[in-house]
Amino acid sequence: MKIQRFSRVGFIMAAAGSAVGLGNIWKFPYMTGEYGGGAFVLVYLFTIAFIGFSVMVAEMLIGALGRKDTVGSFETLAPPNKKYWKYAGLIGFNGIIIMTFYSVVIGWIFYYLIILMFGLPSTTEDAKTIFDTLVTQSPGVAIFYHTIAVIIVGYIVHKGIKSGIEKINLILMPALMLILFGLLLYAFSLDGFTKAWSFMFEPKWDKLNSEAIVRAVGHSFFTLSLGMGAIMTYAASLPKDANITKTAFIVTFMDTFIALIAGLVIFSFLFQFGASPSQGPGLVFISLPTILDNFGSLGIIFALLFFLSLAFAGITSAISLVEPVVQYLIDRFDFSRTKAVAFISSIYWLVGIAALLSYTKGWGDLFSIAGKPIFDILEYTTDSILLPLGGLLIAIFIGYEIHQDRVKAELEPEMGEKVYKVWRFSIRYIAPISLLFMMLNLMGIIKI
Repeated sequence: MKIQRFSRVGFIMAAAGSAVGLGNIWKFPYMTGEYGGGAFVLVYLFTIAFIGFSVMVAEMLIGALGRKDTVGSFETLAPPNKKYWKYAGLIGFNGIIIMTFYSVVIGWIFYYLIILMFGLPSTTEDAKTIFDTLVTQSPGVAIFYHTIAVIIVGYIVHKGIKSGIEKINLILMPALMLILFGLLLYAFSLDGFTKAWSFMFEPKWDKLNSEAIVRAVGHSFFTLSLGMGAIMTYAASLPKDANITKTAFIVTFMDTFIALIAGLVIFSFLFQFGASPSQGPGLVFISLPTILDNFGSLGIIFALLFFLSLAFAGITSAISLVEPVVQYLIDRFDFSRTKAVAFISSIYWLVGIAALLSYTKGWGDLFSIAGKPIFDILEYTTDSILLPLGGLLIAIFIGYEIHQDRVKAELEPEMGEKVYKVWRFSIRYIAPISLLFMMLNLMGIIKI
């Protein structure tokens, strides 16, 4: 089946929408808070430049040259005697595994958008009660909002590349950036902004330990949506004369810039009222609403805008997680797009219910394995194994398996000779070694 083409702007917005997700607006700020601020941010930016960008270019190149689903692109580009590389294309299924818990979190955000209209919690205890009640004591409510998330994402993907994915990203990505920039402009007026800037960009090296370095490397990779086939699938629909290097740079820059803005906004609000930045995953769902209550009625507006930006980021990323497998079913098994979307959505909806039930008091034991909730197992497996492995396979394939004259012919005219040599060294040595080390460290096989 012929693959539809993005427009240039449409592709950039779609790829940026894939990269800009909950990892930027929810995860990056709380990890920065946990690991001491500036030093963590510096390592994160360094690894974005020398690992994330390199793999982004490589993944885009595979998609642009292969012009098929992830399995088909690897199979088409692999040397004649190494067609087993087609199995590397199964990284496209990583997105569906992520969606089993990602759609649950999007559901939590939808829930917060509703309840925050009626007021903000005035104490941390109240905020914690709201969150704990949703996650551990209200499975019916959580399933309802999880289902809404699945339906919205499924509908957008069902509409296809031009009418669905490109169109929604051309709306939601500018809206997301407008909301965050608006919040940032207000943050400029707060005394807490100076403290937030200092916290994020003045490194305190005594706060940087080995765990922080590994997590910064891992997050810089995760936040760009690499290793899951999303960027590769989108790149298969790139205009044929598109500049891969320039496009990858724009997407990487937008992704990183939005993460930094989100961090500045959140920390400005926190420091304005003397709150601690090291609140962990509950920073957005528990600490931030409590802090915003200090702004009175204006705080409700800020909270709704912030969670609306979270919802937009979650949706744009979610559709990119589903599209690779949908395209695979269309290409390989001649599914209609409607049938493919319905089939895949049903699978991750059902597993998502098991994941959210694993956090509840009544069903937690039944939906846990060796005492560990299914939600945590799915998240750990993707973060620690599947995504780094996907990135590693991409780096090795482009760095060693595809004839280098072909890679050079595609990229050197875009990059220039010197930059191309740096990129080639990174994709052959820095990226694979770093990703392998990170994966083994997170799996507990090696420790530093």
